[in-house]
Amino acid sequence: MISWAAILYGAALSGIVAAVAVAVLIGHRHRVVLAAVFLGASGGPIAWNTILRTTGAHQFFVDVPILVLPISWQDTGSGVFALAALALVVGLGPLRAEPAHRVMLVSLLGSLVALLVDIYLY
Repeated sequence: MISWAAILYGAALSGIVAAVAVAVLIGHRHRVVLAAVFLGASGGPIAWNTILRTTGAHQFFVDVPILVLPISWQDTGSGVFALAALALVVGLGPLRAEPAHRVMLVSLLGSLVALLVDIYLY
């Protein structure tokens, strides 16, 4: 089962890399936006992995046997929860006056980063 240390490490790494990706690839450099991206991209995986840990859902941690993309249900859930958290945090927070497509672009990029970090880095 995933440890609390791994959950927090992975979430922090997801948040940091997502904020950097949004700053570099999209150009949002305001601290409030980057902080919201960090919170959403880390909060989603924390919520999902807490659910898995609490329920003892061991079967979610089995990777697909594809060498280039060894994704599991656990990884997928981290990406989905990150997308939901990011859409809420940035959409109701610092980007609330922006068009929906910009909010979703930030949310999709952040959740993709969270998914890839989960697959390859922890």
